[in-house]
Amino acid sequence: MVSTVTPRPIAWVTTQSPDGALNAAPYSFFNAMGPNPPTLALGLMHDPARGRKDTARNILDTGEFVVNLVPRALAEAMNVTAIDAPAQIDELALAGLSTLPSTKVRPPRIDGSPVQFECSLLSGVATGPKQMVVLGRIEAIHIADDKMLDPARNYVDTRGLDLVARLEGSQWYQQGGERFEMSRPVFDKDR
Repeated sequence: MVSTVTPRPIAWVTTQSPDGALNAAPYSFFNAMGPNPPTLALGLMHDPARGRKDTARNILDTGEFVVNLVPRALAEAMNVTAIDAPAQIDELALAGLSTLPSTKVRPPRIDGSPVQFECSLLSGVATGPKQMVVLGRIEAIHIADDKMLDPARNYVDTRGLDLVARLEGSQWYQQGGERFEMSRPVFDKDR
């Protein structure tokens, strides 16, 4: 089933445990859910041996997380953070990443990510014995200045974001791709 839902955007999630340990991990079961209030959803799988992964545990324990979008320039570093490291290992340091302080939540943002969403937990729902969906309210959005076409109208240079997406399997990704436009039809009421 998963191989048919592609390409999938990648949420590079940074969290912080209650005792301050940092965690970063990529998740491709992710999307925006609505603008008012701004909301997003993350699908989180459990580790077969350890149960809830650090990301899920930290979000449920603290109620805070940051979703960083992944540009091609940071794809290899993102892949390093996908490692199944023990809880005390800081994947950000392991990948050689620097961070920026967040403005509304404790977990930091990943420097170099062109878009970052600071989130608070709305709800965590178990959808099966080894998976859950986390709904997050976006408390702050950061978009790199050079990625804005028209800041006054909030027009983002989506192609300029240079984001990567997940495809099938554990090693296939996509960058860019063909783009086309279609106008949405309007129903003729006099029909």
